[in-house]
Amino acid sequence: MKPTLAWLGAILTWASASAWAAGGVPPVSDLSRDAEAARAINGAILVVLTGQHCVYCERVLNNFLIPMSGNKDYQAKVVMRRMVVSDDSPIRGFDGKPNTPAKLAALYGYTLVPTVLLLDGKGRLLAKPVVGLTTEDYYGMYLDEAIDGALAKIRGPARGSL
Repeated sequence: MKPTLAWLGAILTWASASAWAAGGVPPVSDLSRDAEAARAINGAILVVLTGQHCVYCERVLNNFLIPMSGNKDYQAKVVMRRMVVSDDSPIRGFDGKPNTPAKLAALYGYTLVPTVLLLDGKGRLLAKPVVGLTTEDYYGMYLDEAIDGALAKIRGPARGSL
């Protein structure tokens, strides 16, 4: 009986983690609509380029981006999306025209996953991309620096900082 319960617990944990990952950071479907949402908050678009079966991508999503996506402070700064680079599903680009994740990722020249891009409403890079997952201890800081750099370009320098 105990081994059965252990297996059931493991399956439920895996299923809930997958559902959480799917719900926390929505997939890219229409970047022109995401650009409007980013303009509404005077923020940036954060797109994480991922791969299928990429363990590091799942760690970046589960340990950093999904928790950030539920945080109101980050919701006021960025519109978060994920994009599986090898996916052939059609998406709408910043210009409103149909495109694919592979073609969009190629525009930015990134093939290593995970890569976090911070973009403005026209698809221009606002900060140096966060590429790979080297040290988890500092990854959150790297993300925050990239987000802050992107916001400084959109909103101007933060007021009242020393």
